[in-house]
Amino acid sequence: MMRRAVRLSDGQVSLGPAQAPGQLELRDGLLVNVFGPEYRMLLIGAGQLGEYLATMARFSGFAVTVCDPREEHRGTWSVHGTTVLTGMPDDIVAAFRPDGRSCVIALTHDPKLDDLALMEALRTPAFYVGAIGSRRNNQARRQRMMEHFGFSAVEMKRMRGPIGIYIGSKTPPEIAVSVMAEILAVKNRVALPHESHGIAHESGSPSGRGPLPAR
Repeated sequence: MMRRAVRLSDGQVSLGPAQAPGQLELRDGLLVNVFGPEYRMLLIGAGQLGEYLATMARFSGFAVTVCDPREEHRGTWSVHGTTVLTGMPDDIVAAFRPDGRSCVIALTHDPKLDDLALMEALRTPAFYVGAIGSRRNNQARRQRMMEHFGFSAVEMKRMRGPIGIYIGSKTPPEIAVSVMAEILAVKNRVALPHESHGIAHESGSPSGRGPLPAR
């Protein structure tokens, strides 16, 4: 990554290496911007919610990769401009090599798939790691990871779930809006009110009667 600074008084430009992503900012008479690799999103699960979320991520400037070893879900994926992979989630996350401009979101509702991806992602600098599901299911996941896989409570704080901000979401596209809004807020370093975090879909589904329908 490169840091470019323009001195407003005379237009002088300086370039140098940047240690972390940054936003365009004006300070001390300098207009500073950081240029580097594009933001990336890795979705675990190729269902309906994933399609809406991938579409929103694409027009928000993210390169999107989706991983789903289940042919019945993967075969109906229809979002152009995305990369679809078939391997096991933990292997895909490792190969993806998330960095500070990457987010990993688990959407399958299947612990055998979601947990593997999340555990691998939590070992990376990804700026956002999260999972769909109810508060109860996400708390159970945290307990599994701490009791059986050695994660600490501090490490678990990096994992978001239930994902999304509260906007009264009931349908898959509305839930995708709430999740994308949270991702962008974290990316842009905007603090979210505690009461509005993680309750966009408390039931884990738009209807409150189980997982999102597969397409």
